[in-house]
Amino acid sequence: MENLLKNIEDLREQVLETMRLLDIDRKREEAHELEIEMNKPGFWDNQTRAVEVSQNVEELKKEVDEWDKISGDIRDLEELVAVGNKEGDLSIEKDANKQFDELKKKYEKLEFYVLFGAKYDVGNAIISIHAGTGGVDAQDWAQILERMFLRFAEKKNFKVDLIDRGTGSEAGIKSATYHIRGRYAYGYLKSESGVHRLVRISPFDAEAMRHTSFALVEVIPELPEAHEVEVNDSDIEIDVFKSSGPGGQGVNTTDSAVRLKHKPSGIIVTCQNERSQLQNKETAMKILKSKLFKIEEEKREAEERKLRGEAQTAEWGKQIRSYVMQPYKMVKDHRTGHETQEIDNVLDGDLEEFMEEYLRWSRKN
Repeated sequence: MENLLKNIEDLREQVLETMRLLDIDRKREEAHELEIEMNKPGFWDNQTRAVEVSQNVEELKKEVDEWDKISGDIRDLEELVAVGNKEGDLSIEKDANKQFDELKKKYEKLEFYVLFGAKYDVGNAIISIHAGTGGVDAQDWAQILERMFLRFAEKKNFKVDLIDRGTGSEAGIKSATYHIRGRYAYGYLKSESGVHRLVRISPFDAEAMRHTSFALVEVIPELPEAHEVEVNDSDIEIDVFKSSGPGGQGVNTTDSAVRLKHKPSGIIVTCQNERSQLQNKETAMKILKSKLFKIEEEKREAEERKLRGEAQTAEWGKQIRSYVMQPYKMVKDHRTGHETQEIDNVLDGDLEEFMEEYLRWSRKN
């Protein structure tokens, strides 16, 4: 059992090192501080803030508990094997090997969180899906992608708020924007930014011909309140109109929807989810600032790559992934080379394999 004992010791050191990298002790302290805040009088006066804090505490405690559990289980197994080895009791070896394999697999799954190292990975995300050229086929493809991301968010227990949605004239959607709230929401979803390509026999073609459709997915981080991007009022053009989506009195009967245009960049943001014009304006402005921030970040990163002499690739307009339904089934990510034939599972929100491969590829590059 000497080899098994050595393997367990190595795994224990790996776990401790990863816990240090993830700063689990700081997260434990953060969860405790937020729990103190939750117990203060008036905490629930601001419902939005209270829900976000409660969710953050729950997710922090879950992450900390998972690492504490695996650390404790490894320690217990190490003590059991050490005693058995000392006493020459070989009867525990088979079961101990099985426990070790299970703990190693559990660690490899938890180690995934080390890949969330970028500044805004831990925070919320704003995702937009836009149908490309191709009429009803492209709009139907955009709606398929919309469902895929909503299913992914549901499986991760992320909270989802609709910001804006425009339906197609025959089927599908022209565009949709959602606010995805949850720990590491941006870290997961940032891998989806770019052009998604679908090849299939069109259900809208009477001759059952194969069609290629495109949709653009845009993912930006929700900036923390402390991070302010300066936007001059004179640079903003504001339009108000009646909401076109579902809703009752005060939603699609008054001019509550807001469209902001940032004249210097040409960025347009529409929000019609909230009941009041003021709320929609605040949400739209928040998204606009996040978009402007991401543009500046991309410019800075491109300049750094140029200074380092690295080849540059355009993120926007670049085909990142293909989904083929006919003549065979396959989903392939063109950045990482990762592929699968389980297209139905992918379109049902099973995206973690692609996201993990992207994060590993991104870190390597």
